[in-house]
Amino acid sequence: MTVMKIILKSIIPSCSKGVVKPESKPKKDVSKQSSFTRFAMLDLSYPSSMLSEDLSTSLAGSNLHVFTLGELKVITQSFSSANFLGEGGFGLVHKGFIDDKLRPGLKAQPVAVKNLDLEGLQGHREWLTEVIFLAQLRHPHLVKLIGYCCEEEHRLLVYEYMPRGSLENQLFRRYSVSLPWGTRMKIALGAAKGLAYLHEAEKPVIYRDFKASNILLDSDHNAKLSDFGLAKDGPEGDDTHVSTRVMGTQGYAAPEYVMTGHLTAMSDVYSFGVVLLELLTGRRSLDKNRSPRQQNLVEWARPMLNDHWKLGRIMDPRLEGQYSETGARKAAALAYQCLSQRPKQRPKMCDVVQTLEPLQDNEDIPIGPFVYMVRTESCSPKEDKGTKESGSKKELKKDNGHRHQNKSPRMSPIRLKNDTLKNGSNSPLHQKSRGA
Repeated sequence: MTVMKIILKSIIPSCSKGVVKPESKPKKDVSKQSSFTRFAMLDLSYPSSMLSEDLSTSLAGSNLHVFTLGELKVITQSFSSANFLGEGGFGLVHKGFIDDKLRPGLKAQPVAVKNLDLEGLQGHREWLTEVIFLAQLRHPHLVKLIGYCCEEEHRLLVYEYMPRGSLENQLFRRYSVSLPWGTRMKIALGAAKGLAYLHEAEKPVIYRDFKASNILLDSDHNAKLSDFGLAKDGPEGDDTHVSTRVMGTQGYAAPEYVMTGHLTAMSDVYSFGVVLLELLTGRRSLDKNRSPRQQNLVEWARPMLNDHWKLGRIMDPRLEGQYSETGARKAAALAYQCLSQRPKQRPKMCDVVQTLEPLQDNEDIPIGPFVYMVRTESCSPKEDKGTKESGSKKELKKDNGHRHQNKSPRMSPIRLKNDTLKNGSNSPLHQKSRGA
């Protein structure tokens, strides 16, 4: 696949500083160019036909579809509340369905439509950044951008639909089924591959906003990175970093980036370490509802990551001990490295991928407590009252069927002892995780 390279500066100036049009197009005079400048920088309500034309021309060959607002209203049923998926810094997200008659070459499929909130945390520049990056970048672990809409003040993005939503919802939502250990490691590996692809591209990209809410999951829990509004081109030549104003999410941003504004690929590695720690512990990076000492996840948990005796204390209790002890130790050691205060001591994302790949083997996950039932035989009515209790105990027998179905008043649960667990299940790591 040929990867088209577009320098962000080649389009953004056309929105913010005016465009010098070639002499072959004298119809676009200076007055229109100056109006175009005001539109991009100051007034999003100005008609955007010129921006849309420039953008579609620059992205020719990217396979992105340019939708009209009317088309997106049709596929989302006028952005019906019944199709509402969520809301973020960008704006509202609705589910839609594209049928095969909408556009030639565009297959019928469900989609997610993001609508820029003009009064939200992100604006036109972030919208434009996302269009440009996702037009160029294609990878199994990056969300696919199908098209966009740039009509008057409206800014919308159309993505492939990810049925399981974000990792944040799957991991922290109350009353939901806990993600199994194997699924957590699969998600960590997929997200790591997405970041590694960005960092190792011909022109490296720094994601800058890696967090649980920006990792989307398909029906098979394959992780894909989304929301590229804060992404930046990496340093070039002899430059060691990109200097930029500090943006991102508190709790995920690398400390040196927060203090200096110096952005490197190692900033993404730190953020990855935070998410990996969330997967291990089941806790948010920042949680004001916890005791002061435990509100900042990294500060509280990192000192225990390399201590095998203490690791069980911080493992997610919702796992109920059902995880690979060896895998947990290796994942914890990796998180410890990624969260180093010294950027040079953090691993590259390609090395992170190599560390996580063997952890997809779940053979040493212990077998959990096994519950079976035994039948309690009733006493003979002829027995006197003094012998009823002892007689019923003697007649307690196992039911050879080992039933796991509905309990009856005559069935009593019994749990097998821990000696049914395999491969180190009696170790301090699993014992403490159950007591957590």
